[in-house]
Formats: sequence, structure tokens, C-alpha cells
Amino acid sequence: MTSIAEMLAARASDEHPGLVFEDEAWTWAEVVQECAVRGALLASLRLHGRPFHAGVLLDNVPEYLFLLGGAALVGATVVGINPTRRGDELAGDIRHTDCGLVVTADSYAPLLDGLDVGLPTERVMTVESGAYRGLLERHRRGAAVPDALPGADALWVLIFTSGSTGAPKAVRATQGRMAANRGMGFSRDDVLYCAMPLFHGNALSANVVPAFASGATIALRRKFSASGFLPDVRRYGVTYFNTVGRALSYILKTPPTEHDRDHKVKFALGPESSAPDMKAFRQRFGIPVFEGYGSSEGAIRMMPVQAERPGALGVPEADADVVVVNPDTFDECPRARFDEDGRLCNAHEAIGEIVRRDGVSLFEGYYNNDAANAERTRHGWFWSGDLAYRADDGVFYFAGRNADWLRVDGENFAAAPVERIIGRHPGVAGVAVYGVPDPVTGDQVMAALELRDGAGFDPSEFDAFLRAQPDLGTKWSPRFVRVVDSLPVTTTEKLDKQPLRRAAWQAPEVWWRPERDAPYERLDDGAAAALAEELEHNGRGALLRR
Repeated sequence: MTSIAEMLAARASDEHPGLVFEDEAWTWAEVVQECAVRGALLASLRLHGRPFHAGVLLDNVPEYLFLLGGAALVGATVVGINPTRRGDELAGDIRHTDCGLVVTADSYAPLLDGLDVGLPTERVMTVESGAYRGLLERHRRGAAVPDALPGADALWVLIFTSGSTGAPKAVRATQGRMAANRGMGFSRDDVLYCAMPLFHGNALSANVVPAFASGATIALRRKFSASGFLPDVRRYGVTYFNTVGRALSYILKTPPTEHDRDHKVKFALGPESSAPDMKAFRQRFGIPVFEGYGSSEGAIRMMPVQAERPGALGVPEADADVVVVNPDTFDECPRARFDEDGRLCNAHEAIGEIVRRDGVSLFEGYYNNDAANAERTRHGWFWSGDLAYRADDGVFYFAGRNADWLRVDGENFAAAPVERIIGRHPGVAGVAVYGVPDPVTGDQVMAALELRDGAGFDPSEFDAFLRAQPDLGTKWSPRFVRVVDSLPVTTTEKLDKQPLRRAAWQAPEVWWRPERDAPYERLDDGAAAALAEELEHNGRGALLRR
């Protein structure tokens, strides 16, 4: 099957459980029928002469899944709208993607009040409204899977990037490209727990589409809930779940119970989870968590490795020409070297950007964004925007985003290795390392720490810990340390460093070294003002206002 539409059509007579949500359940045959109704609805509201795009601003509710399936059956495109966006940015997302219709809920409709979304008010519909329910009932009579289905090249979804390293971009994803995500050996007996938002590629490629392909049951969660995780897993008989970012850490913060291992989960896919969280999750719940790698742009995918290797993204698909490249010279970086304790020894030369040299044709582009397309495909290669290093056996390790390069005293290095080192501290639950402007040139290193429950920040002890780490580069030690209640994340639980960078040291509870080798002391208002004044004096003050 080469398209999402073909996958759904193949399930039209399947009486196996297809979807469970709260107290409701649908067989696959019922799911496909509901998708056919939504397809008929979308077709009836199509505006001819403009793209067949429907914006969806909903939680993870069955209506969202039915709209995704309906769009696939009739060749429409679902634009997944991020509910954390606000004001002009939210309106701009809708206008930029040429939505001819927006389907939302009463709870989200106020976000659109007074905004110029480029549509008349009657084309912004809430699923609870009489107008929308009436359209569903009208099309329910006689709705069926079309005889002629869209092909693999039909544009199925526009997926906005997370925005953790810049303004979100709308990634084009055809039915054929998404249909290639057939999963990891799932069968009809599996139950796939989907708590990540459906507007994001992780939920679609690592859960929904594999369920379409295998006939496994989707257990849909309205919104991710750490406290609701284990009850849901037991209630629905979940055998697999996918997550991203810091979700594991939130689950680990829930109180342990005697039922922590009372479940059927075989494994989980958790890209960007921290190595300590993955280890602790397996120890507590008995669930192995694998990272893997798959960018929203779809040109590069890596298969998880089975062995426990902290930070490992995995290995590229067979025959894919994926390498780590120095972005300045276009040369492939030397392979990583590790000491006997597994610590990276040559970060200065081994870290570069993940590039696929035969992958430009696989990148389907950003919607209406030629500049971003050109940046991704320079030199005839696909540039992922992610940093990594590669071991001799071909396994890739994550080293951060391309925005995570720091330059200190003329030396370039990536943030992720520094984060892993600081993450060894027993009192640190989460860490973000980023650059703040040096008064003269380049960056100074700053770290934001989220502490474990009951832990406090002892500057002398933290300084001693850093000095005891043999693989902490001479330029890597943070000059500034900020203690936060919780690290900022995107809607998909990815770490979001942008607000941290914007605040820099102008934030509560910041410690600093007045000189490079000095002990940490509390940064007071006077010292913070003096730093800002020095930046202004050297013409670099604008860097704090980016």
C-alpha cells in the first residue's frame, strides 16, 4: 500500500478494535466509515481555485483522527494548528498555509476571536456547533470510501516544526511519504498509546500511521498527563507508546506505586529523552525506551539500537548516505573516540551537522517558504539542522540543534555533550546549556538547571562537581547558572531554549563566576546591570534583545 488512503480502504471491513478514547470504542470498519463521512464533508466545503487545505485546531479527540482519515480519502490536506500559538502568530500560521476551512472546538475558538485568518466567520467551525453537526448528519447518509483514491503524491498534512530553534515552518508530507512509516513490527494484537499531539509528526509517524498499516488499536489520549499515564496503560492494555522530549521525566516524578510494573508495555520510542530518564524509566517500570531519529522533514530516519547507549540516535536506514559534516568545510567529520568509560574524547572535531548526501529528493519541502527550502538543500545535500557525532560502528549520537553551537574564545562546541556531563549530577533533573553574548565576541556558556525534588543548589559543591569531570572541555564550564522551577518546553515536550536565551542572566536565581576560575556567587542586580552596560558599550547590546 503506497498511500494513507489505501491503508484505510483496506480496513473498511475490519471488525477488529481500531480506536479507544475515554469510554468510547470503534472498530476499524467504524473508524473508516467515520473518516468517509468527514471526507464527504471536506469535499462539500472545498473552495475551488485555492488549495484544498483544512486547518484543524483540536486536542487529541476522535474527530481529529477522523478528519485526518477523511482528508486522506478525498485528497485534502490537514494543517495541524498548534494551540500554544497566539495572536498574529496564530493567524499568520493559518493564512500562510492557505486554509480554506478551520475546524476547532468551543474551548479554542476564543483564540481566533478578532484575528485575521483570511476566512469569513462561517468557515471557522466548532465541532460542537449545530452547523458542523448538521453537516456530519447530512453526509453520514450514503458516505463511503471513494472508488478512486488519491495517489501517493497527494499532499496529506502540513506539519509545523516545533519552533524550538526559530519560527515554525510548515513541512509538506504526502501520503506516500507518510505511508512509509509502517512501524516496528506491530501486529493487530498491539495497542498503541497516543498522547503526543496529532498536529505533530511524532504522533503521526510513530503511532497513527503504523496503526493504520498493522491494524493495531490506537488508544488516544486527549492531552498528555503524567498522572494519567499508568492508569491508561493498564486500562487499555497498552503494548507500546511514543513520546518525545521531557515526557518521561514528568512520569518519573509521579509517586511510585506497587502497580508500576503491572502493565503489558513491551517498549517505547522516546526521541530526545535524557539518558538518566531512560535508565530510570526502565528500572522503575521495566519498559525499555529507545531513541531513534526522524526529522519532521522526513529525509533522514534512524533505527534505534537495541543496546543501552546513552544519547544514541541509532543507525540510518540501509543504503542511506547519511554522514556528520563540518558545515564550514563540507568535509565529513572524523569518527568519535571514547575513553574506557564511554566519554567522548574528540568533541572538537567529531561533532558536525547530520547531512544526507542522497536525500534532497526525499525532502518534500516547506510550504510557501523558498528561503527555508534553499537553506535545507544547499550544496545539493539535505541538511538536518541537528548536530551529532558518529562512532566507528556507525551509531549516531545527538549533540544538539544547529542553534546550539557555542563559540567561546574562538573554540566551537555543541551544547548536548555539556548537558550530558552536567546531567550526571545527582541533584539535576534537567539541564539546558546555551550561549549568552560575550561582551567582546562570541559566547559565554550558561546553564539552566531544574533540580530534583528536595535538592538545593550549592554553588561550591556544583563547582567541585564540574572540576571533577574529566571530559568537561576547558571552555565548556558554565560561567552562568540559572536555577528554574521547570525547564520550558514546546507543546510536544521538546526543550525550548528560546525563552532562556532571551532572558540570559536577567532572571531570578542566577549564579556566576566573576572571573573564569573564580567560585560561583549570586549575581546581584548591580552586577547584572554592569554586564548589560558593558555589552551596550561594545555595541553588542542588541544580542540580548533578539
